[in-house]
Amino acid sequence: MKIKILFAGLLTLALFTAGYAQTPDKAKLEQFFDQLAEKNKAMGSLTVARDGKVLYTRAIGYSHINGTEKKPLTAATRYRVGSITKMFTAAMILQLVEERKLKLTDTLDKFFPQIPNAKKITIAHILAHRSGIHDVFEDPNLRPSKTAPKTPSELLAIIAKGTPDFEPDAKYSYSNSGYVLLGIIVEKVGGKPYQEALKKRITSKIGLKDTYVGTGNVDVNKNESFSYRYVRDWEQQTEVHSSLLFGSGAIVSTPTDLISFIQALFDGKIVSKESLASMKTIRDGYGLGMDTFSFAGKTLYGHTGGIDNFGSWLAYLPEEKLVVAYTSNAKVYPVAKIMDGILDIYYNKPFTIPAFDTIDVSPEVLDKYVGVYSIPGVPVKFTVTRDDATLFIQMTGQSAIPLEAMAQDKFGIESAEIVFEFDAAKNQMIQKRSGRERVFTKEN
Repeated sequence: MKIKILFAGLLTLALFTAGYAQTPDKAKLEQFFDQLAEKNKAMGSLTVARDGKVLYTRAIGYSHINGTEKKPLTAATRYRVGSITKMFTAAMILQLVEERKLKLTDTLDKFFPQIPNAKKITIAHILAHRSGIHDVFEDPNLRPSKTAPKTPSELLAIIAKGTPDFEPDAKYSYSNSGYVLLGIIVEKVGGKPYQEALKKRITSKIGLKDTYVGTGNVDVNKNESFSYRYVRDWEQQTEVHSSLLFGSGAIVSTPTDLISFIQALFDGKIVSKESLASMKTIRDGYGLGMDTFSFAGKTLYGHTGGIDNFGSWLAYLPEEKLVVAYTSNAKVYPVAKIMDGILDIYYNKPFTIPAFDTIDVSPEVLDKYVGVYSIPGVPVKFTVTRDDATLFIQMTGQSAIPLEAMAQDKFGIESAEIVFEFDAAKNQMIQKRSGRERVFTKEN
């Protein structure tokens, strides 16, 4: 009986271990990324690691395109990682809490009494995006010019003009403005500029060589990448000045450094176990500077990021010490779908590599859809134009974006997973996103 029990225990352990000791199908990952590159659906760098060991790395596309001169992306290329910055900012705030220089229950009036509802908003509310602080970067009436530098004080003055979206802790609503304020608090309480605090508290502490705060525009001399969109060819995108992003999204990094960061975070080398537990406490889908992703019944922790046409994704599965870090400088095929494909392949799930077949629509048909579309009483309008065989759509206050044909009357912004269906006979355009529809009518 003891032998049977022992054998059963060993078998269970073997199965348990086998479930965690996945070996990625590198050939299929290669095929997937070859297809993304060949069809101009992405440019970027991927690293997959487990328990500190790199299992797979791949880079496709270019960091800098100047006519026929093209500099290939590599694993060492540095990218703007956007909102992954929020994990770093949150970690530094929690370090200050551990040092008893700050409390999660401290209210914002202690630092910025000019912010509406400051006496009711706590540090914890801001970390969890539950403050109600208006995201001025999403407000066309308040957001600053994307190319003009701003000081933290100037950003604070702009944020103070925003009307609260709701009472503190009433609900979750993502706010970049809140994390700009947290970045300023890191400076005020810690006594060092944000970039110096980042270096002292995190990057130097755990040996990150390629992670720092962007200093303005992309610097190719630092092996930084520009971002691009694809319209018949790769087009370089206008850069948001990094000073505008501050504690919400100004960090530059690489997949390798991001992997080292999140591994160190979960290993207790950056914050305490108690602070990490706070970060991982999820409410309405978000913790304290930390997001979660579900895959095949597993919960991964990390964050996503997007700025200009950069897109980043950092995901960590604690029980397997598995980390996937993907940084892109050209979002065409959605980053989320690329990550799904990577995980499907890693776990040997059924996954068909997309064919990315194109659909040709004649200029005569496209011209039927050209015009300005609106909804009565809604200030946002969409202007649809044609350039050669491509439709472009431009929302009020935004730049024009190319649409990809999905059918003769259906077009999409693939990276954002938005679909537009046209009914020329009714002069209507239906916008579909996340299961919701809005019907716009063409103006005469």
